[in-house]
Formats: sequence, C-alpha cells, structure tokens
Amino acid sequence: MTTPATLPNIRQRLILAVLLLSSLLIWMDNTILSTALETLSDPVRGLNASPAQLQWTTGSYTLVFAALMFTAGALGDRFGHRAVLATGMTVFAASSIWAAYSADAGQLIAARAAMGVGSALIMPATMAILTWTFTGPARATAIGIASASAGVGIAAGPLIAGVLLDRFWWGSVFLVNVPAVALGLVGIATLIPDFRSPTRRPLDLPGLALSITGLALLAYGLIRAGQVTTWGRVDVWLPVTAGILLLATFVIVELRSAQPSFNPRLLAQRTFGGGNAAIGLLLFAMTAVGFYGAFYLQGARGFSALQAGLASSPGALGAIVGGPLGIRLVRRWGLRPVTVTALTIAGLAMGTFGYFGLDTSMVWYEILVLIQGLAIGLVIGSVTAALMATLPMEQAGAGSAVTNTVRQTGSVLGIAVGGTIMSLVYSRGIESALPGLPPDVQDRARISAEQARHVADAVGLPDLARAADDAFVHAMHVGAVWTMLIALSGAVVLAIALRPTRKTNTAEVPADLAAGQPASRQLVGNSRGTASDVG
Repeated sequence: MTTPATLPNIRQRLILAVLLLSSLLIWMDNTILSTALETLSDPVRGLNASPAQLQWTTGSYTLVFAALMFTAGALGDRFGHRAVLATGMTVFAASSIWAAYSADAGQLIAARAAMGVGSALIMPATMAILTWTFTGPARATAIGIASASAGVGIAAGPLIAGVLLDRFWWGSVFLVNVPAVALGLVGIATLIPDFRSPTRRPLDLPGLALSITGLALLAYGLIRAGQVTTWGRVDVWLPVTAGILLLATFVIVELRSAQPSFNPRLLAQRTFGGGNAAIGLLLFAMTAVGFYGAFYLQGARGFSALQAGLASSPGALGAIVGGPLGIRLVRRWGLRPVTVTALTIAGLAMGTFGYFGLDTSMVWYEILVLIQGLAIGLVIGSVTAALMATLPMEQAGAGSAVTNTVRQTGSVLGIAVGGTIMSLVYSRGIESALPGLPPDVQDRARISAEQARHVADAVGLPDLARAADDAFVHAMHVGAVWTMLIALSGAVVLAIALRPTRKTNTAEVPADLAAGQPASRQLVGNSRGTASDVG
C-alpha cells in the first residue's frame, strides 16, 4: 500500500490503541528503570552497580535508540512499517527477558542496549503508522493522545516498579514488558495495514557507523569525567573530541548523500529544526532531573520504591492531562505563546529542586512535579503535532526518525552530563568527611552516596552517612541549576523558531497549524528549495 486509504473510524481507534500500547512500553520502561536504580546500586539486593554503570544502563539504551532511529525509519519505508513495528516489539520482549536475568551490571548494560534496538524500531514505525492512519484535524488529536500516553507510561512505571521491587527481585521490573508485547503483536497482525513509502531508500550503513560510534565516544568521555572527577585526563577529553568529530563527519556524509536516511536539511528548516532542538533540550533536562530525583527520594530521603513512585505520580498525572490540554490551548491561543510559556514554567520548576533538602515537606515536592509534568505535557504534544504537519506523507518515517533521534540524543547527553556533574560535585563535597577513616572506607565513600551509606551502616559511622546525604543534596542543587538553564534555553530556541514572519517560503508554521489545525499534506520549503528537497 503506497497511499493512505480511508479506514473505518472503529478500526482507526483500534489501531491507535495498539500504537499507544507500543509507545507506552517505551515510556514505562524508562521510568521503571529510574525507580530501580537505587536497588541496582545495592550490593545485596541488586548488582552493586557503580554510578557510571547506572548511567550506562540508561545511556546504552538511549544511545542505541538514538543512533538506530533514522535507519529504522528507512527500514519502515523500505519493508513496511507494520513489519518493522512487529520486529521491534519482538526484540524488545526478548531483550527484556535478558535484562531480567542479567548476572552483573555489564550484562544488564548489554541487554539495555538490545532493548534500545527494539525501541528504535518501534518509535518511528509508530509515528509513521499514526500519520498514515489519520488525516486533517484528527491527526493532531491522535498525536496529542499519543503524547499523553507518555504520561500514562511515566505514571505507571514507578508504581509498577514499586510494587514489584517490594515483593520480588529487581529483574521482575523488566519481565512486565513481555505480556504487553504479546498483546501488542496480536493487534499489529490483525489491525494494521502494510503502510510503506513508495520511495525505497537505501540503508545508510556509513551513517549508522559514524553516528553510533560518535555518540558512544561522546557519552563515554562525559561519563568517564564523573568517574575520575576531572576533565583534564586524556581518557576524558580524547573520546569527547573524537565523538564530536565523528558526529560532524556524520552530518557532512548525510548532507552529501543523494538519499540520506537522516536528513540534516530538515533541521535547517526554521520550525522543524528549532522545534526539534527545543524538545531535545527539554529531554536533556528531563533525563537529568529523573536521574537525580530517583536517588533523592530513595537514597537521601530513605523512601521505598513504592513510596518514591507514589511521590512522583503527580508529575505523571500532569503529563497525562497536559498532552490533550495543550492541543486545545494551542487552538485557542496559538502554538508559540502556549508552548514557550509552558517550557519556561517547566524549566523554572526543575530549578526549584535547588531548594529541596533532607527535611523538605513532600507536599511541595508533589506540587512542583505536578506543575513540571503538566508543562512538559503541554509542550511535547503540541510541538510534535506541529513538526509532523510540516512533512509530506511519504516521508513520515524519515521525519519521525529525525525527530526522535534528536530527542534520544538529548536523553543520552542528559544522563551523561547530568550524572557526571552530580558525581563531580558529590566527590568534592564528601572529601571533608573522609580524613581519618580507613582507606577502603574512603574509597567506597567517594564512589557515590549509596556506597557511602552502605559502608557507614556496615562499620557504624552515622556521621559519614549524614555527610554523604549532605554532599548528595548539594550536588543535586548544582544539577538543578544546570537543568533549569538547559530547559530555559530550549524555551528561547522555541520562541525564535516559532516567531511569526511575513515570508511565505520559509520554514514557518502555517496559519492553520498555528491555530492548532495541522496542514496534513502541506510542505514547508526554504528559500532555496521546494517540497522535493525535504527528506
């Protein structure tokens, strides 16, 4: 099938339900892992994972996810999005079983990378099928609902993880994916037509090698800086520099390709490029906030996994409400004022973590994460609908691949930079409490606040545990400032990208889209090209 057929409304809704389940798995898995990080760091109940290993359990997933995204979009256009979606779901389930039974942190990191392969196949296919299934205003509504599913996954993840971790071993948080995948595969086989692009793009193996190697080296160098607590060592700056050079080479190679799988020219368009950059910065900040938030609740505050999940649930509720609400507000007030304001509020809410301490009332925490979640929901759903509306139908897979690659790259950098900043600040903050302690105690305490608490309990040093909590909270405060600035810079980028203009041939949001009505087949060119240049 090369052109979208009009499907009955009931079938459209059932297809949407299957797609929601597919994307729900991805979002739920991310928040489940965040809740399990504290347990994984435990030498008795978990895998005794170091902070760097914990960063890689998330980083390996998002790195592979980001690097394979554009290739997955090309596979969908070439072999059919239904087949790619089913393959991704199968890979995701198999690697979830592998993750559940990992014997050490290294195996878990490898299994998480395999889960990233599955997610990379799922996400572009999901968005492409949604774009082919719905047209006109119904597409904006469907995208808003799909964005709201992220909130459902965020909400369900911590609660499910909390229940499982209180009753079973840590691997159970991954096995929960398997029955959901089985249900999704039945829906894919029975409901979804074989959508595919009439243009068969070649697989971009050089681009794939350059992007995944470049991202891996960049992430490794950033995480390594946190391990060695300095930026000046050769094993820090060399991989960072090499990663940046490889990614720059990747962009040049894609620009020179006649049929690139990842088309940087899309990002040169004002609305598409600026909107993606803003969401990438938001994902950067969100990932960093989620990383230290989990350790704040379960480590510094001593909450159980279930208690931590319940404390974070208002943020997920806000994301659920924010998605569809954002589409309605944009129709009334316009895309730019709604989304820029919401992204600014999200950034300021992230910055308030700089005021949280060991005795802060959880009421304030829940209010602020509710505001943050609501603001994020308002931004992601509305901006995603706007970005997809600027692409032609036959490039839905490639366009969604670009969008999701940028977002996952933001997540990779968020976990690498956010975790490294916290490691650097913590290691410096704990030093004043270490003189006079046995060398092995000092070494463990320097690794992380979790390790410091464990060794303090083992040898009876309550002052060390308190010092570790104080050092962690200080590190969280510093991290909160950085994440706030990153999110606010995203708001600035979004304001510039969506700035009204009198020109009609630039990459701007059309008037009907700014009002919330997506121009489903409108192409927005640039001053040098036409519709055929996009993708």
